[in-house]
Amino acid sequence: MSAILIDGKQVAKDIKAELKQKVEILREKGVVPGLAAVLIGDDPASATYVNSKARACEKLGVFSEIIKRPAETTQDEVESIVRELNYRDDIDGILVQSPLPKHLNEFAVTLLIDPRKDVDGFHPHSVGCLLLGRPTFRSCTPYGVIELMRRYDINPTGREVVVLGRSNIVGKPMAAMLMQKNKMANATVTVAHSRTADIAGVCRRADILIAAIGQPLFVKVDMVKDGAVIIDVGINRIEDPSSEKGYRLVGDVDFDACVEKASFITPVPGGVGPMTIAMLLTNTVQSAGRRAGLEE
Repeated sequence: MSAILIDGKQVAKDIKAELKQKVEILREKGVVPGLAAVLIGDDPASATYVNSKARACEKLGVFSEIIKRPAETTQDEVESIVRELNYRDDIDGILVQSPLPKHLNEFAVTLLIDPRKDVDGFHPHSVGCLLLGRPTFRSCTPYGVIELMRRYDINPTGREVVVLGRSNIVGKPMAAMLMQKNKMANATVTVAHSRTADIAGVCRRADILIAAIGQPLFVKVDMVKDGAVIIDVGINRIEDPSSEKGYRLVGDVDFDACVEKASFITPVPGGVGPMTIAMLLTNTVQSAGRRAGLEE
């Protein structure tokens, strides 16, 4: 029997519809949520991503501002932009699009973002509060994974979860969210990575396998337990002469084989990907709610 497909596109659409209602309530109180994106350089993927965020904001009635600067922008100039955004009352969320040009210190820039506007959830204050189980902005991609599981009634409580990958953006915050003492958590979490011995054996233990290792089609069917839930965070471009573009997008999981063995599975594209922007918008609207006195 084929797995149930977890439709991230539809869930993201539902979340945006819910957020639109919240934005309307905020606007009635004279508060317009505002998101600022800082884009340094001319990386095409970064530009595409930032523009998609701006379009999503426009559809919701969220004010969006893109601050573009050339690749040769100095550290002082970038930091000055962030400081100015920290003090602006019309901006509830600040994101500095990664990667920055190599001559810039990305961590130093992140440290300057006001934690109250850290809607990406990357500031050490946010990361620390997440680990401690305190209220905070959660990193958008793992937050999106949690929301997908919640809306598909996939409760991780008491289950063995293997997170494949240990990045600061997905793997580490994902593990931290799942081990907390709250709803949609309480899991027994293992983080596997490139140095894990018998990585296939570790994956086979998983009731829920979350793949975020950045290796196309890495997870094969013999690495998956019967009836496991598979969440594929990866998005990789591989050559495909039969495609008009000459390539196709695949995840970290061999979807075609694993779909027959899993109970639930996310497709790529259309699974976790659409959730990242949805949760960024969720964090931004939440931040605006605090400004309006509607959120703690």
